[in-house]
Amino acid sequence: MAAFLDRALAFAGYAPDIVEDGEAALARAEASAPDIVLLDVMLPGELDGVAVARRLRTTSGVPILMLTAREGLDDRVEGLNAGADDYLAKPFALEELLARVRALLRGRALALADTRRGVLAFADIRLDQDAREATRAGRRLALRNKEFELLTHFLRHPGRVLEPRMLLHDVWGYQYLGDANVVHVTLRGLRQELEADGAQRLIHTVRPGYILRDPAEVDQPSRAA
Repeated sequence: MAAFLDRALAFAGYAPDIVEDGEAALARAEASAPDIVLLDVMLPGELDGVAVARRLRTTSGVPILMLTAREGLDDRVEGLNAGADDYLAKPFALEELLARVRALLRGRALALADTRRGVLAFADIRLDQDAREATRAGRRLALRNKEFELLTHFLRHPGRVLEPRMLLHDVWGYQYLGDANVVHVTLRGLRQELEADGAQRLIHTVRPGYILRDPAEVDQPSRAA
């Protein structure tokens, strides 16, 4: 697989740097920061891909695309929770992998060069696009790459219903192909962080997608005794 991707990525115009295990990956990333990481979950040695992603994410915001033969939702959640930005199950078409690589690189470039800088605010959320920091009621939110970008997108479109396929295009940068699980899993993580310590829900599920609403504008249902 590594040899195949090495040839395919080089042919597509990239300069791939192949390493064979998790320890080597971490050492290489520290010595020479990559533009993107394609990371297989199943690696030889003591560190699997999930552990490598978790370690990388403590020091770097580099886009991470997880590659794995495991397709279960729990496995996707584990990879995304470790800090991966996207998840591609084997077997995959080369064109789909290249499309996702392009999308992640394009999203990274736009995030760095985005002219819409400054602070976004909604209800008790404050998001600093330059510092890439967000708080809710003064509590700093621990958000991963895509969770931060997803929240930014909602803050730019308050009160608007956003469908999963729209979010996949606008936040991840590629077309909907019938699978929006990465959106649902990332949103779940974002909600958990936003709603920690019993905070009210801001991103609501509505047909046919999700909407950011101020709690003051949402009628609270009465509770049964």
